[in-house]
Amino acid sequence: MKIRNSSLKSGFILRLIVPLFVFMTVEAVLSYFITWHYVDTAYDRWLLDSARSLVQEIKVKNSKIAVDLPDSALEMFKWDDADKTYFKIIAAEQGMIAGDIFVPESFDPKANWSQPIYFNDSIYGESVRVVSMLVQRKDLNDKVFVHVAETLNKRHAMMRDILLSDLGPQTVLVLLTGLYLVIGVKRGLKPLHKLADEIAQRSPRDLSPIAETYIFPEVRALTDTINDLLTRLNTAIAAQQRFIANAAHQLRTPLAGLKLQAERALREDDLTAMRPALLQIQSSADRASHLITQLLLLAKAEPVEGMHKLQPVNLSSLAREVCIDWIPKALQQKMNLSFETENQQLFLNGDEILLKELLANLLDNAIAYGYEAGNILVQVVCQPQLALIVEDDGIGIAEDEINKVFERFYRPANSPGDGCGLGLAIIKEIADLHHAQINLNRSNQKGGLRVEIDFGNENKL
Repeated sequence: MKIRNSSLKSGFILRLIVPLFVFMTVEAVLSYFITWHYVDTAYDRWLLDSARSLVQEIKVKNSKIAVDLPDSALEMFKWDDADKTYFKIIAAEQGMIAGDIFVPESFDPKANWSQPIYFNDSIYGESVRVVSMLVQRKDLNDKVFVHVAETLNKRHAMMRDILLSDLGPQTVLVLLTGLYLVIGVKRGLKPLHKLADEIAQRSPRDLSPIAETYIFPEVRALTDTINDLLTRLNTAIAAQQRFIANAAHQLRTPLAGLKLQAERALREDDLTAMRPALLQIQSSADRASHLITQLLLLAKAEPVEGMHKLQPVNLSSLAREVCIDWIPKALQQKMNLSFETENQQLFLNGDEILLKELLANLLDNAIAYGYEAGNILVQVVCQPQLALIVEDDGIGIAEDEINKVFERFYRPANSPGDGCGLGLAIIKEIADLHHAQINLNRSNQKGGLRVEIDFGNENKL
């Protein structure tokens, strides 16, 4: 199912205008009930005045209750250009005295007749408002009730006039406010549209940070995050480009040697004469294989943020496993490879595969540049800080070369073996990924090179 995402502008407008209309609706409902209450109160007073005027016309003649209401007075009482008025005067024992018999009465047994009673009813299907009151006079020997009913036309007209005068300006104000909000949101988001247009017009090769020309504080966090992502992408692409350039440059030599030796072998008819060329082909193939392995490992060890997930690793156990794997190669060179640790449970946050490659490269260098029948010592210590140490009794590295050996493809003059100059560069990349410090010194015990990878206490678990 396809999900439709609304625009930021639509979201802002909805979140601003919808509460405005909700507020207007609530205010209209409240205005209706408040207005109806005060209109009812005003007209109820007039209705009560009409009932009291009738009370004044109640007389007692010959021990009977009567109403002396001339036709002119009755006509004046009922006259109204908008509403119809009805009344009824009735006694509890004497019965109907005057008025309209169909006027509704209040039959609530719990009614408090010390005060006038108001209620709504209908006469001939037309809604009316009725006031009922008990006439309390000493000269009356019967309970006399006066009921006056009036239709609701004037009330409804006044309600309509008040609500229109109240809600009309409010409606216009809400519409103007909504229009202002739409225009304001559109203008407010204009810098984002300019920023989007600027990014859309960029070349795919342009990974420079976004300029702060169109940025306002509310979106600064977003642009900072994008700039950080662009920086990491730029770093990753630069690493890839360096890898491609290094691979193209370094593979050219062994591949050219392979081609040359293959052509030399093809010119020979005798297998014995081909043997030197075949041995050179094998040597070039081994060198190319080693170079490719180192290049791939170097590309993998690039410290691109977010590429490697560091997890708890037992450095002592890891170093022991790697040393066991490298014992056969050390024995080929008649070398003695030993391992020591202060504690079998020394953990740090790291990448297990890369840490194994780091130690493997250190052992490869120690075997390649050490003396035959020499000694190699691998140590894992935790005092004063967690560190991995590899010592040999080989020729070591001259002091003026120490700052250069970490450069890619750099090999000191007169170095033995057929290395490609990537071992220490790989070690440095892995150490940088783990925020570790590399120290190269002359070994006091072995007399050769001492390589100490200091992981510090912040990575220690």
